[in-house]
Amino acid sequence: MAEVIEMTNFIHDIIDKDLENEKYGDKVLTRFPPEPNGYLHIGHAKSICLNFMTAEKYHGGCNLRYDDTNPVKEDMEYVDSIEEDVRWLGFQWKERLWASDYFDEMYDCAVTLIKKGLAYVCDFSAEEIRANRGTLTEPGKESPYRNRSVEENMKLFEEMRDGKYEDGEKVLRAKIDMASPNINMRDPVIYRIAHASHHNTGDKWCIYPMYDFAHPIEDAIEGITHSICTLEFEDHRPLYDWVLQAVGKWPTPPQQIEFARLNITNTIMSKRYLKALVDDGVVEGWDDPRMPTIAGIRRRGYTPEAVRDFCERIGVAKANSTVDVALLESCVRDDLKTKVENRNVVENPIKVVITNYPEDQTEMMPIENNREVPEMGDRQVPFSNELWIDGDDFMEVPVKKYFRLFPGNEVRFKGAYFLTCTDVIKNEDGTIKELHCTYDPTTKSGTEGANRKVKGTIHWVDAKTAVKIRIRNYDYLMVEDENGEMDLNPDSLMESWGYAEPLLGEAKPGERFQFFRKGYYIADSVLNSAEDDGSETKVFNKIVGLKSSFKVKK
Repeated sequence: MAEVIEMTNFIHDIIDKDLENEKYGDKVLTRFPPEPNGYLHIGHAKSICLNFMTAEKYHGGCNLRYDDTNPVKEDMEYVDSIEEDVRWLGFQWKERLWASDYFDEMYDCAVTLIKKGLAYVCDFSAEEIRANRGTLTEPGKESPYRNRSVEENMKLFEEMRDGKYEDGEKVLRAKIDMASPNINMRDPVIYRIAHASHHNTGDKWCIYPMYDFAHPIEDAIEGITHSICTLEFEDHRPLYDWVLQAVGKWPTPPQQIEFARLNITNTIMSKRYLKALVDDGVVEGWDDPRMPTIAGIRRRGYTPEAVRDFCERIGVAKANSTVDVALLESCVRDDLKTKVENRNVVENPIKVVITNYPEDQTEMMPIENNREVPEMGDRQVPFSNELWIDGDDFMEVPVKKYFRLFPGNEVRFKGAYFLTCTDVIKNEDGTIKELHCTYDPTTKSGTEGANRKVKGTIHWVDAKTAVKIRIRNYDYLMVEDENGEMDLNPDSLMESWGYAEPLLGEAKPGERFQFFRKGYYIADSVLNSAEDDGSETKVFNKIVGLKSSFKVKK
């Protein structure tokens, strides 16, 4: 059972009042109803958390119900991914259900509306329906088929069900009010013809209910008390209520409550757009670590606890707004800082040779795994006369306030000794081959000599035992241009390689680490990368960065 987090929001205020008035007795039943036509994204995570955590708060239940009323767009691959996402976030549904399980009852409800004179078969095409719907300031025009008799409508609807007509040739419309100020109430289509096999019902049906008709019926059949959905459905609520009242089978029907959907800076949350990125090969797939899908952020290394914390922090509002992506990253950082161990990794490596250190000697240096959590203990890291340092930690001609390694400067090699750069050895082309340094043997970490003050501290990796790794540093997939429009970021993935201390060579897929002074990284699920020389290296994805104390201005 997932941990229950107390949240105060207007939805819970409504539920509290309903419980006080015993509107549904002591029952609270919610649902999460995704359409299986794509992978869920971080915006869906907010809805998942809200629905499941609301059910937990009131000791109720939350159903996972697939809105599979459109057989053309749906795929079982998406069903499997949705269930993995919900479980990963720490939730378990009360029942797993399918909208298509209710097709018989939905058909009966449509027949009820026809017999009540509240639905009719219309021969208009989709274009003609749109053309006659009217505008926000002008009423719509009634269809010439609106006043067909009940008997004719029943005959035509049965013929639609029996496959007599082609796709788009006829539709069933609710008979409400073509002059309604709410365009959704202007005789909306509630059934359409679609000659397509359905993953659940096969070829039994060639007519399928529209979402606005199906959804309230599904909720009512399941006994949902509070149908929580995003704000774009607010204008659809009158139709939701009309369907349930017009059918008339449920004395205490569910109520729809809307909340603001999640918008995040530098993030596109449109399944259609994300699918296009996948189909066009812009990204590796739905689980590309740059994608805002739950599968993507899981592979990226975000934790479910961090996502739930983020959803709690942003709260539940009635008005749409945009949340800074930095808040999500902060939640991830806060969660990981007490959970993962440090490892030394260097990129753009420069070799350091300690000229006064014995060539045949290797020491094992105890280095703390996590400064914030002493209980994680120390690890033993090899140290010899040949080391690798990060390319950013040396400047031959240092800029102002640069306290790392440069000729003549002494720095602390974290967990080891103080070293002074004495010489820069170069290749024939002028590039750096290696640095020669001397060490002060009295400054070993943990001894009195290590208390001497130096301004710079850098990390290192023993060159004789280091493992080569491939590093994927991610930036935002989308960035805003000067006009506020979202564009693909050409630098969203920057791959490099580096050297790591030996323990990192034993990392298993999904293990997370803090690369000292760099950020948090995860061993990728595709663990090995083929190199040009035929060798393989482990792959690590950047989860989120750390704040650096210094950056070289370019």
